[in-house]
Amino acid sequence: MAFSVSSLMALVMIFSSPISSTSCYLPQSLDLRKQETFTALDQMKTTSLLSCLKYRTDFKFPQEKLDGSQFQKAQAISVLHEMLQQIFDLFHTERSSAAWNTTLLDNLCTGLHQQLEDLDTCLEQETGEEESALGTVGPTLAVKRYFRGLHLYLKEKKYSDCAWEIVRVEIRRHFLFINELIRKLRK
Repeated sequence: MAFSVSSLMALVMIFSSPISSTSCYLPQSLDLRKQETFTALDQMKTTSLLSCLKYRTDFKFPQEKLDGSQFQKAQAISVLHEMLQQIFDLFHTERSSAAWNTTLLDNLCTGLHQQLEDLDTCLEQETGEEESALGTVGPTLAVKRYFRGLHLYLKEKKYSDCAWEIVRVEIRRHFLFINELIRKLRK
């Protein structure tokens, strides 16, 4: 069966349009803002970690569910976006403003917000209509559950300075994971 020239052109258009061009390139500004956010988290230290050792806990970060090599790019970007959104939500509360220097907290939240904006276009390109479904399954759901645990921990510890310090250190560790995830996405 022979294809007409118009049929072949239609096939070429289909296979060279959005399906293959949905590849999103993470903006370089994401790296700078990620570093600024990490620095802001460092500067926010107000309490000696040694004095807070009794507050330590294993928050059970779902590392195995978040191994970037085990899911597709759309899902990895969704996880990255969800992590940044959850970190933003954690620090963008009335309770957090009582625990931290407001200038440093504003810098942190501004940096997180800018990173989320940097990722929004990429997230829309990669997920399209499946975005809402990605937020309720697998790795993204694991991120939401994990951060729910952080919120419950803070509430249980009555938002004490030591509880916030433990959470701050925990969040700093996530930026190492976020770095690795971004590196994998850029391959």
